Amino acid sequence: MGKPNTDLSNHPYFKTFNGAFSGVLRWQQLDELWQRVQADPEDWYIYAVGDTPPESVASSEELNKFIPEIDQLLHTEHEEDYCGIVYADNRETPSFIKIFDPNNVGTSCSSGNHPPPLPGWILSKIKPIDLPNAFPQTGSRKRWWNKIFLKA
Repeated sequence: MGKPNTDLSNHPYFKTFNGAFSGVLRWQQLDELWQRVQADPEDWYIYAVGDTPPESVASSEELNKFIPEIDQLLHTEHEEDYCGIVYADNRETPSFIKIFDPNNVGTSCSSGNHPPPLPGWILSKIKPIDLPNAFPQTGSRKRWWNKIFLKA
């Protein structure tokens, strides 16, 4: 990952990332969120945090491949009867969605020297920036990500 940009406070992506979000608490709400995203498949960036931010928006085919894959991963690895690890800026008309890795949720609030973890993935209508202090993905997550998009 490249050197973090130290002057991000006014960047639209950074402002939105740090803005208000609603948690998707129920699996049914997550299904509804995915339906809304798929109903408006244009201009979405798919960003695997810790990877190089994408330079261009995902195609509708890439988006429609990512959503069922991430949905399956969340249902399989988040062994709860509730969701609670996906957050949207607006659940009715989303434009920025944080998806936390079920294996790296940590705590939802910062405590001392332990800030909350960054999301594993972000869907946004704003071009992503390299988030400061982004943690690198684990090897298993990189393999999972590369399998979806057939990266070498």
